[in-house]
Amino acid sequence: MVHINVLDPSASPLDYYGYELRRYREAGGLTQKQLGAIISYTGSLIGQIETARKLPTADFSERADIALGTGGLLSRLLPLVLRSQLPAWFQQVAELEARAIEIYTFHTHLIHGLLQTAPYARAVLGTLDQSNLDDRTAVRLARQRILEKGSAPVLWAIIGEAALYQEIGGAEVMRGQLDRLLSFESNPKVNIQILPYGVGAHAGLQGSFDLFRFTGDPAIVYTEGYGAGHPTANPDTVNDCSLRYDHLQAAALSIQDSAKLIRRAMEERYGEQPGSDPRPVA
Repeated sequence: MVHINVLDPSASPLDYYGYELRRYREAGGLTQKQLGAIISYTGSLIGQIETARKLPTADFSERADIALGTGGLLSRLLPLVLRSQLPAWFQQVAELEARAIEIYTFHTHLIHGLLQTAPYARAVLGTLDQSNLDDRTAVRLARQRILEKGSAPVLWAIIGEAALYQEIGGAEVMRGQLDRLLSFESNPKVNIQILPYGVGAHAGLQGSFDLFRFTGDPAIVYTEGYGAGHPTANPDTVNDCSLRYDHLQAAALSIQDSAKLIRRAMEERYGEQPGSDPRPVA
């Protein structure tokens, strides 16, 4: 007799997803292999997802929803599943991002996670830990779905000029990452400003921070250390960081001039290298 791993659907969002996937599949009279053939995935992968050993993707969820007639259940569960895979100390921040109507971020040497490309995120996450890198990257990128909602928050991101030149993942990765920043030029809900070297001393010298504003709830400031996050709604801290952000916005380049600087960094730092041969190899 084949042993079937019985999941406790209340154990975690991932377990609940696997339980529902199996329930719908069995109700449809399909084996894992048969469902895999229908949605172009292996039966082995379906088994791993059903037993909470593998994270599902958006593509998998959409295909399984259609094939099993779930009414979109798996796709609706996916954001909860991915959010639950974030480090425990960071899960609250992802919830703040999902609820906020306005997000203000300031980072000196790194592109914020909501704006990262997959290769850039992978390079950041894999610096000291290569384990489960595909899943960890997918989990980080899943946070960006809030920018695609009909009720997407307004995002203001001030990025230190150093982040444009800190070569993370190599020149090709950086070209893609800076191009990603430029892709928001015509999006009024995502506003990117560069804080140039030339401003010298500025209001953010004490470090990076995020500020979240909500409808009907107090604003929250979030700062981060190594392996720990520190959200606070303390009015004094919120007021202090709000004032600092106002000064940072005043010191940063305009949105248009920021885009020009990003383009210049792409061309001068990450363009074709001298002596390189751009011709395709036969």
